Amino acid sequence: MISRYSLLPLLLVAACADAKREPSSDASTDVEREVAPGGRPLILFVGTSLTAGLGLDPSLAYPALIQRKLDEAGLEYETYNAGVSGETSAGARDRIGWLMERRKPAVLVVETGANDGLRGLDVGALRSNLEAIVDRARREVPPPVVLIVGMEAAPNYGRGYTSAFRAVFPEIAAAKGAVYVPFILDGVAGVDSLNQGDGIHPTASGQRIMAESMWQALEPVLREAARR
Repeated sequence: MISRYSLLPLLLVAACADAKREPSSDASTDVEREVAPGGRPLILFVGTSLTAGLGLDPSLAYPALIQRKLDEAGLEYETYNAGVSGETSAGARDRIGWLMERRKPAVLVVETGANDGLRGLDVGALRSNLEAIVDRARREVPPPVVLIVGMEAAPNYGRGYTSAFRAVFPEIAAAKGAVYVPFILDGVAGVDSLNQGDGIHPTASGQRIMAESMWQALEPVLREAARR
């Protein structure tokens, strides 16, 4: 079995390329009250190159695969991929206001922090940024359901740093009433056949595994909403 400390290569994802950014702005919620432009409630994925699907056609990134699962399950939601390669949690914090105003999601999935961990950025700043992202989302009326995706830091910064980094995600999810999604690269990171030639970005097969991991957390949230 691959240990989480052998997962360093995949934690380099967001530093490997810059992508176009969207403009930034100067779990008991009724998720069916917000709708996407097509008339269906919107699931907004905010993330790094893991979410953007760097190196692949966007249709192969896990948010698009989630859309297929939604359609197959008869859950009438629309996904929107707002992944940006190279982004830190500070960058996600900078643009969350614009995204909330423009997209009006019913569900917000936050996948950020890989670059913070790669660069050894302050864990306190990561915590503050994630809190601010959730707080901004919760100011919407009605607020979206928020899912926070766990992430791992590069092990070369020491056990103290990696432990503190790892703890931020479930702690904020618990404190803010968000849904915690465990490390989305489990079963993908460190597996050559599931990563592209650079060894750090998931292949289409790797993205399918990530979609399964995300679906395990997301489907119960949507099923619960459908019962209301």
